[in-house]
Amino acid sequence: MGRTIKIFDTTLRDGEQSPGCSMNLNEKLEVAKELEALHVDIIEAGFAISSPGDAAAISAIAETVRGCSVCSLSRCNEADIDAAWEAIRHAAAPRIHTFIATSPVHMEYKLKMTEAQVLESVAHHVAYAKKYCPDVEFSAEDATRSDMNFLCRVFEAAIRAGATTLNIPDTVGYTTPDEYAALIRYLREHTPGIENVTLSCHMHNDLGMAVANSLAGVMAGVDQIECTINGIGERAGNASLEECAMALNTRRDFYGMDCNIDTKQIYHASRMIQTITGVAVAPTKPIIGANAFAHEAGIHQHGVLANKQTYEIMTPESVGIPKNAIVLGKHSGRHAFEERLIELGYSLDSEALNKAFEKFKILADKKKVVKDRDLEALVGAVPVTGTEKFALENFVINTGNTITTTAVIRVKKGEESAERVAAYNGPIEAAFHAINKIVGREITLKDYSLKAMTDGEDAQAEAIVKICFDGDEDEMVTGRGVSTDVIEASIKAYINGINKYFNN
Repeated sequence: MGRTIKIFDTTLRDGEQSPGCSMNLNEKLEVAKELEALHVDIIEAGFAISSPGDAAAISAIAETVRGCSVCSLSRCNEADIDAAWEAIRHAAAPRIHTFIATSPVHMEYKLKMTEAQVLESVAHHVAYAKKYCPDVEFSAEDATRSDMNFLCRVFEAAIRAGATTLNIPDTVGYTTPDEYAALIRYLREHTPGIENVTLSCHMHNDLGMAVANSLAGVMAGVDQIECTINGIGERAGNASLEECAMALNTRRDFYGMDCNIDTKQIYHASRMIQTITGVAVAPTKPIIGANAFAHEAGIHQHGVLANKQTYEIMTPESVGIPKNAIVLGKHSGRHAFEERLIELGYSLDSEALNKAFEKFKILADKKKVVKDRDLEALVGAVPVTGTEKFALENFVINTGNTITTTAVIRVKKGEESAERVAAYNGPIEAAFHAINKIVGREITLKDYSLKAMTDGEDAQAEAIVKICFDGDEDEMVTGRGVSTDVIEASIKAYINGINKYFNN
């Protein structure tokens, strides 16, 4: 086997920046632990200078994760670098990642700096970061629209100042695989000292080529791929970790390279990100989409039954999709329940397991068979940490197509219970307005979705809400609820979002 490609995961930084994908500190910690289990090489945990909350999350991750490097992003700015170091200083393997734009359009209109000023900034700030941390990554923002000769000078300055990794990002998803490979070859041939550092790629998916561009870069000499779970990220997203890892894994015969990813953790990591962010992947999403291993056409089904290799180039088990070995129902015990969760990739502490088992027994009384997707929904509904400030006790909805809907909601608020009534256009809106009266805050519903977790008339519904408080859309919170009753699922999702807001 040839080179081992490093996987630099930026789900918690670039991914979390994308609209609707924000996470609180507890959720970020859970994702970081999952990334560690996935065996990524570097976790970019956030952008420390951006907010005190981001800095606190990075610091918590740096103190918790011991199996891989933890990195914070910073602009070429001393205050940014100071904040980044303060956040990661207790990491087992800290990294500072600093950047500045190098394309003509960015330098003229965003930075308002000359080439000489950019070069001076690179040399100064990489050296400044190096005083704190031996592992320094430098990125030339918008590299693929930069002048190649100037890019060589920028990278030479970064190398001389002590950078150990150079990132050549396609910041706006502009380049193509052949162009990007040619750029990497040119940089390798014309940048003194480049043979002594790691080259990295960070590709955006605006033209749908982020993974292809990443792999083209690898073939041209890049040793680190920057990517995210499910490809989440700014605009059209980033290169997808699962696609990059499985391409290297499945086509070892072509690439002759490998990575350290434990591919059997991919499905669980993907489901975790979908659950936390409320952003589902398309059924046709490679590797982890619902249809990725489904075969409907008769000729395909015949071939798969005869030999799976006729239409499957990888197995569901290779990415952590478990076989249905156990049927769970109302007579199933705790041991069988826990064993199935382990097979699905979940490792719960005793408190979370107790809560999950209680919810399972309630669900099993309503459903004849509890399927894996039911379990995933149920476990995802168990709060990771923190106390529930509000909890649903009961609700009564009076609705019809010729009357104004009325909702009576009773919620436990600390040690007391509160009940309010609201009338509105439909049962969901009426229920939410009643809850707003109990909470006593202006809560705005920005997005709402509802889907069935499994098939059949007893399927659980999963409701996802995105809410903001007091009109502040920058602090949007995602709430999630599951139930065999669609109204109850919606109410639970709304209350879940409220609890997450107060636990931030």
